[in-house]
Amino acid sequence: MPPTDTVPHPTAPAPSIGRSAVFRLLVRSLCLAAGLAVLLAPALWNGFALIFHDTGGYVRAAMEMRLIPGRSLVYGLFLQATSLDWRTLWGPVLVQSAATLWLIHLLLRCHGLPAGPPALTLVGIGLAGLTGISWYSAQLMPDILVPLTVLALWLLAVHRSRLRRPEQAGLVGLALLGVLAHMSCLALGLGLTMVILAARLLTRQWPLRVWVTPPVAVMLAGLVLMPLLHFSLTGKAGYTPGGSIFLFGRLVQDGLVQRWLAEHCPAPNIHLCGLQHRLPATADEFLWTNESAFQDLGGWLGESEPELKRLTAAAVTAYPGMTAWTTLRSTAQQMIKVATGDALDEGHYDSRGYLLSHLSHLAPSFTAARQQRDAISRALFDSLNLVHEPVALASLCALPLLAFRTMRRRRHDLAGLALFVLLALLGNAFICGALSNPHARYQSRLVWLAPLVAGMAMTATWRPRCRRCSQTSL
Repeated sequence: MPPTDTVPHPTAPAPSIGRSAVFRLLVRSLCLAAGLAVLLAPALWNGFALIFHDTGGYVRAAMEMRLIPGRSLVYGLFLQATSLDWRTLWGPVLVQSAATLWLIHLLLRCHGLPAGPPALTLVGIGLAGLTGISWYSAQLMPDILVPLTVLALWLLAVHRSRLRRPEQAGLVGLALLGVLAHMSCLALGLGLTMVILAARLLTRQWPLRVWVTPPVAVMLAGLVLMPLLHFSLTGKAGYTPGGSIFLFGRLVQDGLVQRWLAEHCPAPNIHLCGLQHRLPATADEFLWTNESAFQDLGGWLGESEPELKRLTAAAVTAYPGMTAWTTLRSTAQQMIKVATGDALDEGHYDSRGYLLSHLSHLAPSFTAARQQRDAISRALFDSLNLVHEPVALASLCALPLLAFRTMRRRRHDLAGLALFVLLALLGNAFICGALSNPHARYQSRLVWLAPLVAGMAMTATWRPRCRRCSQTSL
């Protein structure tokens, strides 16, 4: 009988297997934490979630349960829910950043690219360094929901078979939140759903299956739920007000309103005839300065919208050529306005005042943040944009070329994604540039999709499709 110390124990390998599993779990957890920290980096550096001029309006809409022009009540309720009833404003940016990381993971996985925590972290670091993604995921604004809605609609339409049921439900919920959280996102979602319906008709010539039911269901739900929610919560049915006022501001900036008033005043029921000499040169001056004629008409909370709608229709009808030219020009200007940090270095005094007066328990950490101490400067964003702008513009120009290249390599999924993102960027430029007025924030909030897709396409050209990647989950 051999000595007992030479007899192998049947369960001897178990401890090493256990240690290996624990180590892998630790590495995955650290990678995910690092990826999340990268998307939260501006808020972590700031010492508080970033705010914008509009942030106070969203908080006010939820706290007062009222419809405020240009400020979604649904996004205000999202802030309230994710902040645990205003206990901490870190909650919303944590949820936004986690949702962003998850969407990128699903996008990589469904296209057969490495999607595990290490690869996901590397992609997050690359995007945060080369684009402005983290300045939106870490901000108390619905801007990050716009690109997430684009990705959610794409995944639901093209990669439904690769998604588990909980993932499909999560994407539907996220897309629905996006279209309810901002009217521009609702308009963009409607346009992209039309693109998906058109793509479905082309599937006989293009070997890419398209599911139209999930995107259509999301958009129909958004169109129906928004007025119902508003009515149940405020007693007023309808969509978030104020859209026509933004369009009027753009017509002021392009001179159409001034021309109509000069040629037709005095006119019945047009109070702006007596104020036309005070019309400013830009939409922002018209909409936001205290000295603007818009304030004399009642401002955002007055009764000016019916008159402005009549003037808009009259000016567009009277000058169709000028309207078409300025629309194209504004869309083109918006398409290339991709700088990071638009207005983040400003005072945001309305938001500061409302948050301090209504969320006073957050005052110590809020006032200590760099943003509230005016330590976030234009020089900071000028430095970042030395990288962010050329990367965004180069990637934007590369999308059609990448679509052609991936199509030739029979990667129809990546070719479709490149074209879908390009159309999303064009649609957003029209909605925000022509129907409002061009601002860098509107385009930079989703232009990071272009470098992401460009990186995916370039990776796919030298790496064969990874079969394991499509099964990798977080």
